[in-house]
Amino acid sequence: STASDLFFPLNSLSKPRNYKAFIKYALGRADTIKRLMKRSKALLKMEVPVILIGDFNIIPTEQDVYKPEKYIENALFRIEARKAFKQLIGQGWIDSIRTLFKDQQVYTFWDYLRNAYGRNAGLRLDHVLLSPIVAPLLLEGGIDRHVRGWEKASDHAPVWIILKDKK
Repeated sequence: STASDLFFPLNSLSKPRNYKAFIKYALGRADTIKRLMKRSKALLKMEVPVILIGDFNIIPTEQDVYKPEKYIENALFRIEARKAFKQLIGQGWIDSIRTLFKDQQVYTFWDYLRNAYGRNAGLRLDHVLLSPIVAPLLLEGGIDRHVRGWEKASDHAPVWIILKDKK
């Protein structure tokens, strides 16, 4: 079977028209995460391959931030944000990067201030969540950290996965 990629911009909740949907949300507002929770649950019920990928603006665990104590009151790390991410995972989504890098501190974002990249003072804000149908196809993945070091680079590094071909 073939699949086409769909992209639902922030706050767009149109129905997917094919097998695979790439949805990007930012925590931004409480209603956004609630709508994501509702939509992601509906996508899982469809029993089709789905990947939720993008900058979620959530630091899920202490392992995902270089100094957790510095971020206790930060919106990215507040208990409400972490709880929402945990609930999303609880629906059945698999965090591919955490699956591949179980015990490692890996980051996808380094602020431009105070040489954060040079000191590896990073955060993991970008996530690739796999539906249970897609998860067994995960072969490898990573974060192209070096790209963040390029001149005029984004403060986020590319996150990628490779899936085996399902035949």
